[in-house]
Amino acid sequence: MTPSPLVRNYTESGVLIAGGTSGVGLATACRFADAGVSRIAILGRNEERGKAAESAVREKFSGVEVTFIAADAADVDQVESAVATAHSALGSIDVLVNSTTTAYKPELLHRTPTADIAGILMGQALPPMLTTRAVLPLMQAQGGGSIINIASDAAKVPTPGESALGAAMAAIVMFTRVTAVEAKRNGVRVNAVTPSLIAGTATADNVLSSGFSKSLFEKASALAHLGVAEPDDLASLIVFLGGPASSRLTGQTISVNGGISAF
Repeated sequence: MTPSPLVRNYTESGVLIAGGTSGVGLATACRFADAGVSRIAILGRNEERGKAAESAVREKFSGVEVTFIAADAADVDQVESAVATAHSALGSIDVLVNSTTTAYKPELLHRTPTADIAGILMGQALPPMLTTRAVLPLMQAQGGGSIINIASDAAKVPTPGESALGAAMAAIVMFTRVTAVEAKRNGVRVNAVTPSLIAGTATADNVLSSGFSKSLFEKASALAHLGVAEPDDLASLIVFLGGPASSRLTGQTISVNGGISAF
């Protein structure tokens, strides 16, 4: 008989958030702290922003131990070192959230410099794959855990201007689904969250700044009859996926987009 997977309550969990220094990642750290998680590690490239995020969570939630780890999630050696540091600081990594992104502005393919395509693909798709690969054996050894990868609706909906980005996001989604199938025997759950536009983020400011991208996302916003998603909307779902209430849920890709699409 297959043993029951290890699913820790929030108060017993250690949470690692890659890309947790701002936007959805930082909102997620706060949501986990509010749910009772007292051990959180945040991974990011910018040390100044990381220390600010660390302080912000600590000041808002007393008793929460927050550790910032400076690392580039697209660098294999840095990821492996960061995960080892996080595991040592937290005692266990029960939840991994991959909320990394790169600065990108949608553009039609024939206007996209050929030299930019590899950077778009690797910059978006590689970080969650590397961090998942580094954390997965730790979760397998302890008998359970939850991994949540953030992609986007570009993985599901063919959107003009997002050919390379859509390919990268689709890669994250399929990576998530296959990893979920492989990891379920060890009690590890792997799911993806696929937002569209997220208000109040640097990415939203960038894509709405000018040109084709501005027109594209203004039209998308008009379809969000439930309201354009905000970081906290994503964070609420991520915390659910990281907790015991979702212990039977794996291999899923869930959109949070206010009704922009229904895929």
